[in-house]
Amino acid sequence: MSEQQKAQIDDVDRSMYDFKKSERGYERVSEGLTPDIVEEISAKKNEPTWMRDFRLKSLEIYNNMSVPDWGPSIDGLDMDHIVTYVKPNTDQKSDWEHVPDDIKDTFERLGIPQAERSYLAGVGAQYDSELVYHNVQDSVAGEGVVYSGIEEALHGEYADLIRSHFMHLVPPTDHKFAALHGAVWSGGSFVYVPAGVTLDFPLQSYFRLNAKGAGQFEHTLIIVEDDADLHFIEGCSAPKYNVANLHAGCVELYVGKRAHLRYSTIENWSKNMYNLNTKRAMVDEGGSIEWVSGSFGSHVSYLYPMSILKGRKSSCDFTGITFAGKGQDLDTGCKVVLAAPETSTSVQTKSLSKDGGVSTFRSGVTVTKAAEHANVSVSCQSLMLDDISRSDTIPAMDVRAEHVNVGHEASIGRIGDDMMYYLMSRGISESEASTMIVNGFANPVSKELPLEYAVEMNNLIKLEMEGAIG
Repeated sequence: MSEQQKAQIDDVDRSMYDFKKSERGYERVSEGLTPDIVEEISAKKNEPTWMRDFRLKSLEIYNNMSVPDWGPSIDGLDMDHIVTYVKPNTDQKSDWEHVPDDIKDTFERLGIPQAERSYLAGVGAQYDSELVYHNVQDSVAGEGVVYSGIEEALHGEYADLIRSHFMHLVPPTDHKFAALHGAVWSGGSFVYVPAGVTLDFPLQSYFRLNAKGAGQFEHTLIIVEDDADLHFIEGCSAPKYNVANLHAGCVELYVGKRAHLRYSTIENWSKNMYNLNTKRAMVDEGGSIEWVSGSFGSHVSYLYPMSILKGRKSSCDFTGITFAGKGQDLDTGCKVVLAAPETSTSVQTKSLSKDGGVSTFRSGVTVTKAAEHANVSVSCQSLMLDDISRSDTIPAMDVRAEHVNVGHEASIGRIGDDMMYYLMSRGISESEASTMIVNGFANPVSKELPLEYAVEMNNLIKLEMEGAIG
């Protein structure tokens, strides 16, 4: 490798994400998980009694449930040494200029304010356990759209609506880390789009976990009423530490009749993160949910966005890409329940693994007896970039209706010598050729991402490929 190439590789690093800020002036609860800690978190937020009781009940459920034993090992996650609540040295602001300089610098490095000025209808920024900034354009609010912190909304006119929806799609009994989320959740966004309203520009939330040895447990609740349309973008990142961090957020999406919701995510957590996130959507008659998902970071991930198609002719499209590098075991995929006639789902995923990384695609599609004339298409493609990496596909199909159209295809392979030879014979270096092939493989997914996230994804792939030279 030339000195020029080395310089380029050194320049393109994870400094965009790996920088850390001082925690001076921050509030931290004690490590571990006890009723006293849960009550302390609830008291800090001045929550209604029902929410405090909900937290304590969730903790009880958590203590009585087993750790999942069917996926990647999470033995390195010790809840006795995780801090479940870290409050930065600021309250939520609606004016960017009033955000403290250290936090403002973090989000400016990540490009959030520029994105807001360019084309977003609203932005929420969470730092550790609390929202530090939230703003929505006046024109959007004028149409009756609500975009706020969920804790803020819990004390306002939408409190009853939140209570009737909060953790109804993902109950604490769903799995151990849903129960954990119910006990210690903090921060996150609430979105309400009235019937018939179409947002021309996306809303975006960005979650940054800066604290060492901490967990982040934001809750996102989105309700899109009948005939409405929304694109919501979610971004996540964290610096790397030599101790475990945890992300166990929860996303609940309600899509009304003939409504449409596109939910785009890029998760670029640091490689000491255990990402145990839960996302679920309920779709009514004629409604549609689109998931666009990119998973690049974390040490271990369990991530399977779920769609429940409960209304006739409702639909789900899932497009995802996963990149597992050294020290990563990423278990990702999706779940779909088709529970009404003429429902349909299309799943297209791509996964890459290198340097001993493990990428597993895991899907579960259930076609109930009620889902006559349903259509299901699942395609998963995996590319291993060396001979020490691993890729698995574990699809499950449970079909109980008689008249359905169900298809599944999967492929696993490596970069072909013929492709490399073809490109290198035309003067392209080995590293550039590998990157071109990988970008071509990932393109069907990257083209579905919002522009800045597509650029980010391509840069991450370029970094991973160049970093392997020599």
